[in-house]
Amino acid sequence: MKADIHPAYYETQVSCGCGNSFTTRSTRKELKLDICSACHPFYTGKLKFVDAAGRIEKFKTKFATSGYASLGKKAAEKQAATEKLAAAAEK
Repeated sequence: MKADIHPAYYETQVSCGCGNSFTTRSTRKELKLDICSACHPFYTGKLKFVDAAGRIEKFKTKFATSGYASLGKKAAEKQAATEKLAAAAEK
């Protein structure tokens, strides 16, 4: 191997939000996880709702004010514009 081109390799402390921690090796000194094998529903066999990023709340706020109606309006406007262009092209 060539000298002085490889990144530093540390003994890394990995810690999860559930309190579980373990040691491994990586180019980073510390890693923080939201979910690990000790608390993940697939590995534990327990049903647990996981929403770390707040995706559901983001979705609800996005569609709470306008709802799906705005999506239908945009599709209708696009369809009308397409029909108008098609009619103009036929003339």
